[in-house]
Amino acid sequence: MPNDETMNNLDAIVAETLSKIDFHKIKDHPNILIAARFWEDDRYEAAKTIYRFMRYIDDMIDDRKALDAALSCMEKKLYADQVNTWIDCLGLDQSKDPFIREVTGTIRRFRIPLHFFLNFARSMVYDIHHDGFRTFDEFLDYAEGASNGPASVFVHLCCLQKQQREYVPADLVISDIARPCAIFSYLVHIIRDFRKDQYNNLNYFALDILEKHNLTPDDLKMMGRGESILPAFRDLVREYKDIAGIYKMKTAETLETLKDILEPRYMLSLHIIFRLYIQIYDRIDPDHGTFSTEELNPSPEEVRTSVSELMKGRIMVTV
Repeated sequence: MPNDETMNNLDAIVAETLSKIDFHKIKDHPNILIAARFWEDDRYEAAKTIYRFMRYIDDMIDDRKALDAALSCMEKKLYADQVNTWIDCLGLDQSKDPFIREVTGTIRRFRIPLHFFLNFARSMVYDIHHDGFRTFDEFLDYAEGASNGPASVFVHLCCLQKQQREYVPADLVISDIARPCAIFSYLVHIIRDFRKDQYNNLNYFALDILEKHNLTPDDLKMMGRGESILPAFRDLVREYKDIAGIYKMKTAETLETLKDILEPRYMLSLHIIFRLYIQIYDRIDPDHGTFSTEELNPSPEEVRTSVSELMKGRIMVTV
């Protein structure tokens, strides 16, 4: 366990870091990049590089779907081939693309397992060929790459041990550790981004749960684009929030297992990202909400306050 002097030094570093974060400017993956900012600089830069790579692929697909017209068979093949080509390049010794070289160098230096990226690519290819999920289990399989892929990178970087300037992976099953918070955060995202996703021709609610509540994808699209919220949709949101609550508790249990393993600043970062998603989760009101991003997203000032309060309480998160 760190001594008082070490903790005092960490407090000073964390306070200085907080004062430098411009919460208004963080747009993409805000919770991840806020939490990672409390790491040492090299790990933070590694996170930025990897998430920029993953975000580029994800946005490429979502931006095309937002154009309204369905992807043709040729487009699906071209997009899928492009995703697989980029992932294949990560295992090569050389690439002519400077950004791919940067990503590959980051993967090697920080010993990030390639299967995180393979799972991510599998989900992106699924996204190219499908518009939604037939069952909730199908969604969970998709989330293993789309959400737990990036989350596993984050947890891997947290859990690394530095030995004589070399990074050594922890003897942990990183994907298992990352999974509860990855699913919790994804379910929160689905509710928070409901209106925005519907406007962009994206639907992440599973068809079997929609049918359970006598809803159709067309119902979602109409509500997402401004029509009155149906009582059945409120029941759907309540069910998704209840499921998210289960993963919230699993996340808290998982974090408890890491408290004597990780260095304080990395433990703190895991609690920060968890707290910021709880902040959104707590704003979800199935009975009275409008389910807009503006309603559910905390303001930059609220995010800063939440992080500051978490720091004052060390790394205690209540659920």
